Amino acid sequence: MSNLSDQTQFPCHFESSECGHIDLIVTPKDKDLGGFCVRRLLPNALLKSVGPWIFFDHMGPATFEPEQEFKVRPHPHIGIATVTYLFEGEIVHRDSLGTEATITPGAINLMITGSGMVHSERQSPEMQATRRNLHGLQLWLALPEDQQEADPAFYHYPADDIPSTAVDGVQVRVMMGRAYGLESPVVTLSDTLYVEAKLRKGQSLTLPESAERAMYVVTGRVMARHTELKAHSFITFKPSDGEAVVITAEEDTQIAILGGAPLGPRHVEWNFVSTSPERIEKAKQDWVDGNFPKVPGDEQEFIPLPK
Repeated sequence: MSNLSDQTQFPCHFESSECGHIDLIVTPKDKDLGGFCVRRLLPNALLKSVGPWIFFDHMGPATFEPEQEFKVRPHPHIGIATVTYLFEGEIVHRDSLGTEATITPGAINLMITGSGMVHSERQSPEMQATRRNLHGLQLWLALPEDQQEADPAFYHYPADDIPSTAVDGVQVRVMMGRAYGLESPVVTLSDTLYVEAKLRKGQSLTLPESAERAMYVVTGRVMARHTELKAHSFITFKPSDGEAVVITAEEDTQIAILGGAPLGPRHVEWNFVSTSPERIEKAKQDWVDGNFPKVPGDEQEFIPLPK
């Protein structure tokens, strides 16, 4: 998404912790984008990435009235893979490869933009005619340097394709990478971890190991040793010292766990990401000059390059 994914720094609050495992606690403030609240956790003033993850937005929950339009007009990306995941609602994805896919709760859309890709996100006329909710996450992965100019690709994984299990009674889904004895079928281009877990009050979960790790509390509240972690907290953890990180739910809670091996710094401007500032300048000019491919079936509108 572009109106959600510009690189404006959303305001955040930063905290330290009594838990020896925790490095940083980030609590964002809601940003109202015309009645649609978004919380940006990555990037922020103190943290630019966790493993290969360089962007994390929590959108909604929001309620749209009949005929109230949700639309993200065609816009370009380079040098990243976008991951879109919904808890509630529906989005119709179209892109310059000719893809049209409907994102529904539990499914994963993975778009590898590589050398350049354009996409839009809207809702069907039938959906827009109803009162409806929308709630989900949008994330970006940096691409390994030798794959930044790879051919664009799109992958859609229905909810039933994502492996799940119960860990000491906690419902866990392994969205990307490997954890808890499961391996996700979702394509990864580097060491990547993305896990969703739902804990009932009183349940505990040991977090999976990873070179770098973060946890986001979507809803609810957990404890990590003596540190309370409330809803919408984004927590990064120090490198493992061999002692497991265990969280315990103080109420029914949903979390997302991110991690993987870092890929090094990236230059980010608008929707363009690269190890080369010159490559970003070229992408900007290409968008202004109309050199990116069009989105079939969505060719009349586009988002201009921000000034």
